[in-house]
Amino acid sequence: MDLIFLFLFAAHETTATVMTLTLRLLNDHPNVMAELKREHEKILKMRETKDSRVSWKEYKSMAFTHMVINEVVRVINVAPGIFRKVLKDVEIKGYTIPAGWKIMVCPALIHLDPNRYDNPYEFNPWRWEGQELHTGSKNFMAFGGGVRLCVGADFAKLQMSIFLHYMATKYTWRVIDEGDKIRIPIGVRFRKGLRIEISENE
Repeated sequence: MDLIFLFLFAAHETTATVMTLTLRLLNDHPNVMAELKREHEKILKMRETKDSRVSWKEYKSMAFTHMVINEVVRVINVAPGIFRKVLKDVEIKGYTIPAGWKIMVCPALIHLDPNRYDNPYEFNPWRWEGQELHTGSKNFMAFGGGVRLCVGADFAKLQMSIFLHYMATKYTWRVIDEGDKIRIPIGVRFRKGLRIEISENE
């Protein structure tokens, strides 16, 4: 039963939440949206066939899109905690965590730490410029890290990139009502939904 609930959360709740909040953040940051639009319009111009679908080469070229995705998951911290088992005694600031104990790492404490990120509460995808965008680290663990990196991380980023490609090139939208925004243990929620007005580009 635990595994079924885990898959429901990991495969649906996380990606859907990130995509919803991406639209919300892009609405509030037109400079980010403009840069995203430039990147995806350039992809369209480079295509030999206008109506072809996103290719693997195109996906790999979406540097700014990946910067946006990393910044969204850093700011919103959709995974409240990462569970690990201590394999040997660990000393931290005079305390011992014994081998065999379970611990929970809280990514938000790292992602919003001003000692690790300048202006950590600011949504700024450019902070990822020149950095590795597809792995976890001690400073970025939105998808876990090391040998326990989320098995669906690459698929989720692919899904979000394709979603953003079509939103940036085919549609225009604006948030018209976000209702009550609340933070709960499994991320941010809009109690009455996030309502957007969307129109197809001509």
